[in-house]
Amino acid sequence: MDRTPLAPPLRGIGDNGGPPLDPDPAEDPGASWRLFCWRRACRAAWKTPPREIALRRLALAEALGMTYREYTLEILERGRYPDKRPVRR
Repeated sequence: MDRTPLAPPLRGIGDNGGPPLDPDPAEDPGASWRLFCWRRACRAAWKTPPREIALRRLALAEALGMTYREYTLEILERGRYPDKRPVRR
């Protein structure tokens, strides 16, 4: 009797859906392509913006008590610019 799982295993907390760190081509032939695409997308997301934008982000990050990298990561993750206003949920 074949006992195949009905659904793939659930991802753990903190897993962002990225490729495995050490893909095995024997298990997944498309793993190397996805890893290439993932790295290319990360590089494009962290590409250095124009000088004016970088200086504006740096000034806003310092005003909020954040580093430039934290501020940029917030923009990339949430798709909005952080500000001092409290968020109501």
